[in-house]
Amino acid sequence: MTFTDENVHDIIASGKPVMIDFWATWCGPCVGMGPAVDTVAAEYDGRVVVGKYNIDEQNDLAMKYRIMSIPTILFFKDGKKTDLRLVGAQSVETLRAKLDELLAL
Repeated sequence: MTFTDENVHDIIASGKPVMIDFWATWCGPCVGMGPAVDTVAAEYDGRVVVGKYNIDEQNDLAMKYRIMSIPTILFFKDGKKTDLRLVGAQSVETLRAKLDELLAL
């Protein structure tokens, strides 16, 4: 899923668990992590809304949460940002672990 400034607030407000990957096309680690994000998006479909937020095309959410480096991944549940956060390139296993932690909250 592609998160935009137009849809991201409604998706978070829905209360569903959400994972947002803040990225940009010029960021090598971000592009390299894309397949891992796609993998967990498919695996957790129906349980967690997983998507990408391109900071070059969108900026409201990145500014709100003071995203200073990418890739950064934030996790939301019950309409609120959780304390879960990942910065830097991550493996599929790490993403799965964080998503399982999010679902257990």
